Amino acid sequence: MNTVKIMSAEDLNRTYLRFAHQFLEPYDDSTLPALIGMQTRGVYMGKRILKHVEEEFGHKLDFGVLDVTFYRDDFRSKLKMPEVKVTEIPFDLYERDIILIDDVLYTGRTLRSAMDAIMDYGRPRSIKFCCMVDRGHRELPMAADYVGTTLPTHVQEEVRVKVKELDEEDAVYVVQNSDEEEE
Repeated sequence: MNTVKIMSAEDLNRTYLRFAHQFLEPYDDSTLPALIGMQTRGVYMGKRILKHVEEEFGHKLDFGVLDVTFYRDDFRSKLKMPEVKVTEIPFDLYERDIILIDDVLYTGRTLRSAMDAIMDYGRPRSIKFCCMVDRGHRELPMAADYVGTTLPTHVQEEVRVKVKELDEEDAVYVVQNSDEEEE
């Protein structure tokens, strides 16, 4: 397996700060967006962005956590039982501007699932999407509104966004699987 580091901890932190600026740019103080981190790494990314929003601008944004396991179109076709995580959205979505946060945008299917889930919780005014890496290979017409980096990849490559809370480091890697490891 060949692994290449694409973003360092410093690169990620700079990107989180940029996202904080971009998220608040179109709003007055009284009409701030709400953030929803998608399980698992999107939650940690969202918390990092929230910290920058509070430190840089003194704003406290509403924050929720979303698991899309049962909204995925492939969850019944997998042989093993899916691991379901917490969904917690402690604010009303009605007429809110929502920013969904996830680590990697790939086929667009997870994002579609997230939008289905959000609509079951309420009717927001808008939904925007933020990801650290857009790697291409869309199967659905989905696009990110906020992107850390666009990284064209091959189908056999994997993009791994690492967060210190889970992975003991902050970084982004591209992993090239060898032919022997592919099934």
